[in-house]
Amino acid sequence: MEHDIILKALAHPVRRDVLAWLKEPEKHFTAQEHPLEMGVCASQFERCGLAQSTVSAHLATLASAGLVTTRRVGQWVFYKRNEETIAAFQAALSDL
Repeated sequence: MEHDIILKALAHPVRRDVLAWLKEPEKHFTAQEHPLEMGVCASQFERCGLAQSTVSAHLATLASAGLVTTRRVGQWVFYKRNEETIAAFQAALSDL
């Protein structure tokens, strides 16, 4: 786990919002047709009011930091929080 990469990913408020939304997907993504157990489809993040390419870049940053996992199903990509990495990062911060 690269702490600096995670800190950089968390530096942008949109990425923090995405992680917060993914914590309670049933509250924030009620319009999704696929089961939320699969994750949240990338198209559902239009709620942040940014261009699709910008949203994709934010999601890619979170994925490369290990804060979310991805699952491709056909043409769709689904995102979930990586609770294991998030918990390990929080524990590492408490050790400082």
